[in-house]
Amino acid sequence: MRRAAWLACLAAACTVSPAQQSSQPVIVQPGPPGAPSKTLPPDATVALPKDTPADVDFMQGMIMHHSQAVVMTAMIPSRTDNVEVRALGKRISLSQTDEMKFMKRWLTARGEPTSMEMPGMPGMDRNGKPMGLMPGMLTPAQMDALGKAHGREFDRLFLTGMIQHHGGALIMVKDLFNEPGAGEDAELFNFATDVDSTQRAEIKIMQRILKEIQ
Repeated sequence: MRRAAWLACLAAACTVSPAQQSSQPVIVQPGPPGAPSKTLPPDATVALPKDTPADVDFMQGMIMHHSQAVVMTAMIPSRTDNVEVRALGKRISLSQTDEMKFMKRWLTARGEPTSMEMPGMPGMDRNGKPMGLMPGMLTPAQMDALGKAHGREFDRLFLTGMIQHHGGALIMVKDLFNEPGAGEDAELFNFATDVDSTQRAEIKIMQRILKEIQ
């Protein structure tokens, strides 16, 4: 809550203390989380937080992360009749598809590519090295096993795989906020905190369903 309050104040650029009734109002700039505020001269300007390389990497990586989740949910209709798994899969597919659109708009508005891949070189990052999986993403072997499963076995693999997948997203959010200066863009901050809360809630739902089918 302290971080959110700080960002809200910073987005407004400044606040004016009760001393504004005098001829020389006092401008108070909130400090970073855990740091005190500071008083600025009346003619001071306060710059809004700018996106950082960590912000861009987070958005690009999360697009890749979400893409695999959508592929996983697309398998559901032909592989299981479990009503809860079907409903959950539809919810994840719709929400993460919409979130990918938002992330691509965010990146495009800042002149950034929407993929971490090097243009013209699929599977290679900007440094020309093979791209690794984002935290929690299923390996090719796990995806292959999921694609071959049906019925209760599919439900089990899907739920355990998506719990792993969501856990990786939580790690990505944590890593973002642990990076100095990152996550301070208002849109990105709201998005990342929503991802964290939504996926924590979905993990609990999946754990319950998994317990019931075992």
